[in-house]
Amino acid sequence: MQALDVISVNFWQIIISLTNLILLFLLVKKFLFGPVERMLQKRQDDIDNRYKDADEAKKRASEDESKWSDKLKNADAEAEEIIKNASDSAKINSDKIILDAREKADNIVKQAEEKARLEMIGARESIKKEIVDVSSELASKLIMRELNKDDHKELINDFIDKVGESDDTTV
Repeated sequence: MQALDVISVNFWQIIISLTNLILLFLLVKKFLFGPVERMLQKRQDDIDNRYKDADEAKKRASEDESKWSDKLKNADAEAEEIIKNASDSAKINSDKIILDAREKADNIVKQAEEKARLEMIGARESIKKEIVDVSSELASKLIMRELNKDDHKELINDFIDKVGESDDTTV
């Protein structure tokens, strides 16, 4: 019978062992699985938040990229517009300067022509006066006794008119 004692089943020991196992399971579940599950959930939430932040950052970067791309396109267009406006403005200014210069040159030429004309008229009058004076003096000496004063004036005026007509045709 001793051999049977070794093989025999002790129900009390099985119940105590099962109770110990259940208690150990409940203790491990309460003190180990709960904190581990909370830590794993916290890590999962942290990873999810990081993915969400990364997605938002990627979305913002994409929006910023498109915004800056549009700004670069607009900047290129604005630069071309500014260059075109500056070129047009420079052309207008150069045309205005050229026009002003031409007007000033024309005015200078007109003034020079007017001055030359006035000097020519003055020279003609001076020459006529000298001719009249010389003619008058010469004629008075030559024919002083032969002509009276009215004939003398008429002769001089005819002479001056003929000299004036010949000068007008040469100019």
